[in-house]
Amino acid sequence: MKLLREPLVHFLALGLGLFVLFGIVGDSDDVQTGRIEISAARIAQLTEIFTRTWQRPPTDRELTGLIEDHVREEVYYREALAMGLDRDDTIVRRRLRQKLEFFTDDLADAVDPTDEQLETYFEEHAEEFRLPAMLSFRQIYFNLDRRGESASRDAESLLARLNGADAGIATADLGDSLMLPADHDRVSEDVVAREFGNEFAADLTELPVGRWSGPVQSAFGLHLVLVRERESASLPDWTEVRESLDREWRNARRVEASEKFYRALRERYEVSVVRPADGSEENPKLAEAHP
Repeated sequence: MKLLREPLVHFLALGLGLFVLFGIVGDSDDVQTGRIEISAARIAQLTEIFTRTWQRPPTDRELTGLIEDHVREEVYYREALAMGLDRDDTIVRRRLRQKLEFFTDDLADAVDPTDEQLETYFEEHAEEFRLPAMLSFRQIYFNLDRRGESASRDAESLLARLNGADAGIATADLGDSLMLPADHDRVSEDVVAREFGNEFAADLTELPVGRWSGPVQSAFGLHLVLVRERESASLPDWTEVRESLDREWRNARRVEASEKFYRALRERYEVSVVRPADGSEENPKLAEAHP
């Protein structure tokens, strides 16, 4: 079967095997006899953590303190488990779940995508990588609060000049001041809508290119607008978005790996649910209810 040749399946199978193995050997002789061994590797790890934090290695006294603190932590940890303090603790349960999910994430991330896999993923999710339509335009603002009823007349009068005898005049000092820039280069409709409002952005997609138009209503007032260039939405070549494509592919694989790992573990349990309404018990097939 093709599924059995998938590297991700192999990693998950290995991970599940290790998980089961850890469960079998969890009650080791060290735990049963109360023996705590601090290995050279653990000491090296404690030293490295201290060095990264303080930008220097620990002194002999500090290292002894680090080791003793680790022993204290291990003693408390084992005694807490023996007393069952980890049971029915929401924070502990969530943390343990998180660590298992990190485990499957690491397994999934160990598999690098091939060019063929990235290209296939791109073809299947092309719309997610489509580049939006882009607009380049200049606007002249007319303040309704300041000009009142004359704002529309003033805008129309200037529009006639800009498209007539005064077509080449500088526009920087025309109209009223606005916090937003007069010129916008290659911005998406979403950006225009966020700055000027949805109606203004929609109107800009219909205006002719290369000549002044308006007045156009925005959330601020009236505008004369010169659309210099309009670029249609386009689909890039997959190699042009390889970085984001790789990121999305890996994220999809992590989700897939997490779900497969959970399903494999879920098969080991029989779940019964007692509904609080009538106290009846049922044995739901959660795997079917949540595919």
